[in-house]
Amino acid sequence: MGEVRHLADALKTLGVRAKVDDRDGMSPGWKFNEWERKGVPLRIELGPRDVGQGTGILADRLSGEKRSVRLEALPDTVVEELPKFQAALFERARAFREEHTFEAHSYDELREMVEHGFVYATHFGDPESERIIQEETKATVRCIPLEGPSAEGTSCVHTGRESGYARKVIFARAY
Repeated sequence: MGEVRHLADALKTLGVRAKVDDRDGMSPGWKFNEWERKGVPLRIELGPRDVGQGTGILADRLSGEKRSVRLEALPDTVVEELPKFQAALFERARAFREEHTFEAHSYDELREMVEHGFVYATHFGDPESERIIQEETKATVRCIPLEGPSAEGTSCVHTGRESGYARKVIFARAY
């Protein structure tokens, strides 16, 4: 257990939050699953055999990749891997957003597309119209983006009136 504490202290010295899960009565698989559900990006598996070999297993939550790393290299490896993990997580979120963002030109399109994600649409900004859209689609205006499709020359998908916004708004459901 001394090597595990030493490793955790080394990580903390480098500015990495580290938690030693030394709870008894739980299998390693149970602990691994719990920490993955909590969103821990990288997990270090260190058992007696690993310590005896001078290595630890570094597990990446996103890729599922596991690799053996020398104990003395683990702290620096974790520090190197965390920005890569963050970039991969960000890229995955960006790709999801792109794949689930649509542009509606009619109310029927809005109703259909909101079932699958975010929808750019021209809206006049009338609260009563927005209330009706919410009742019928369960979607609301989530934001008025600073960048995105222009609403210039278009009319509200619900009322047909000219938009009161310079940009199209994003409709989506809240979950």
